[in-house]
Amino acid sequence: MRPTLHTHFPLLSAIGLGLCLGACGDDGAATETSATADPTATSSTTGTTTGGESTTETSGETSDSTSGTTTGEAELLRLTILHNNDGESQLLDAGADLEGFGGVDRFVAKIGELREAAEADGGDGIAHAAVVLSSGDNFLAGPEFSVSLKKGPPFYDAIALDAVGYDAICLGNHDFDFGPETLADFIGGFDGDAVFLSANLDVSQEPALALLADAGKIARSVVVDVAGSHQVGIVGATTPMLPFISSPRDVVVDSDVAAAIQAEVDALEADGVDKIILISHLQSLAEDLELAPLLSGVDVMIAGGGDEVLANEGDLLLPGDEEAIYGPYPLTADNGVPIVTTKGNYRYVGRLVVDFDSAGELVAIADDSGMVRVAGESEADGIAGDPAIHAAVIEPLLEALGALAANVIATSEVVLDGKKSAVRTAETNQGNLIADALLWQASALAGEYGAKAPTIALQNGGGIRNDSELDPGDISELDTFDMLPFPNFVTIVEDVPPAQLKEILENAVSNVENSDGRFAQVAGFTLTYDPGAAARELDDEGNVIAEGERVIDVILDDDTAIILGGAVEGGAPDVNVATIDFLARGGDQYPYGDAPWTTLGVSYQQALFNYIVDALAGVISAADYPEGGEGRISAL
Repeated sequence: MRPTLHTHFPLLSAIGLGLCLGACGDDGAATETSATADPTATSSTTGTTTGGESTTETSGETSDSTSGTTTGEAELLRLTILHNNDGESQLLDAGADLEGFGGVDRFVAKIGELREAAEADGGDGIAHAAVVLSSGDNFLAGPEFSVSLKKGPPFYDAIALDAVGYDAICLGNHDFDFGPETLADFIGGFDGDAVFLSANLDVSQEPALALLADAGKIARSVVVDVAGSHQVGIVGATTPMLPFISSPRDVVVDSDVAAAIQAEVDALEADGVDKIILISHLQSLAEDLELAPLLSGVDVMIAGGGDEVLANEGDLLLPGDEEAIYGPYPLTADNGVPIVTTKGNYRYVGRLVVDFDSAGELVAIADDSGMVRVAGESEADGIAGDPAIHAAVIEPLLEALGALAANVIATSEVVLDGKKSAVRTAETNQGNLIADALLWQASALAGEYGAKAPTIALQNGGGIRNDSELDPGDISELDTFDMLPFPNFVTIVEDVPPAQLKEILENAVSNVENSDGRFAQVAGFTLTYDPGAAARELDDEGNVIAEGERVIDVILDDDTAIILGGAVEGGAPDVNVATIDFLARGGDQYPYGDAPWTTLGVSYQQALFNYIVDALAGVISAADYPEGGEGRISAL
């Protein structure tokens, strides 16, 4: 039997007739709230799922999630936490050369198998229960999600993840990439009990998300009743970098993540909840390891966003992951809290089995905790995909993607390098191709939209997503979606002064040593920079604390010098920049400021498609796009 859920709502301004849900005091503590019109109610009427049918129970009489009978609390609770993160719309399988692994239909089947085993009565006098959690980035721009957008809600990701039966899902940065309305459509596709969590986000200024918060689908935390009267509190947290790396619009982000989490933990403990799990999407395990000692009352932390592999001796891993092990499963923070994560794309289910005593203290971690890989039936540990999800998700996706792959638009004479490690650190020929496409498309459309013709083009490496090398041969329409999947539109930013261009380029190379997505692929000029010089630095609020000294020379293709020896040339002209609207709005902390800009009504994927077909006449030549680039960007 599925657990009973109680939600703690996010901060909301008054809606309608002065209604305030989950009202908080100045200290941020929330009261437990039912999904009813009475905002002061502390008991709740909640929906639980039994055999796929929705039933109603009143709190005060919760059901044992193992036996289905109302029971007293056992001395010990053995809680199996099944978790994943960064599914990112990798629905079909784990990717090229890994087709026999992953796949959301297999993932659904594996979760069901593990949950059933975890909830079985062991005959040991211990209460057994399970919760299923996601630590964010639940969908991602790409060919698969483009097919979902064309189909409309419920998106294929939502159909599949609803079938997983999550108890709570953290909101990750990529969940906001298409804006609040698309996120609301995604969440609206869930019929089950899953609650979307983040303690440091305020969605009250976004109407579509505020309605979901009103309905209890978005909250700061949720309390799950398991195995009779045991209560497990789950708190969510999202990276404070959200406004700079995604498109949350008017969602307010509290950058003091630790304080936001602690306030919610304190509220749960005040309500008598003594077993608390944090699900976070802070972008790396390092962030969670740093965060853990700042918190009290958190028993387990589940991280997302870093794609790290945690594994123990003897664990079965996907091919290639053996060489990428970050550490053991679980890691232990300095304050003793276990921290876990999984590699994304539905490759693994994390299984952390913990024992709590009657005081809610975590007293043991079971030896069978660890990563469980998701494999097809050809492997000894494989499983058949869930047939309903295969029919409802996998089959229509294969049909739609097959049509895109069949539309061959060009031939490439060279290997096109779009690897994440390359496009975020250096010039590549695929990066040049994309930057050229922006410059060409913006030049063609500027007059029609009343904008000035662009001088140069900039494309952030983080917006290039195929993370692969494309071999010489056919280039399909599907390849263009793989490269450029986001809803970014070609944009011209006008009259950028040379000093501001230096600031923009200092930002672009400020974190190259960490393969940051802000690194720029360029067209219309050459850039020389020194990665060993002082970098541009910003504080947590985006204020400049160091200007940066890495940009050395910037010379336009017509030999006009803009910057020489690190200094702006006297009399250097302003430039008009072809880019994408995400960067024009300040994404990846690009400092365009108040410079005027015009969006041209063509996505960057369509611009690439048009450039390859029309400007290049379907041939990507070795002369135009040599492997390794042509010297547009040089690092000293």
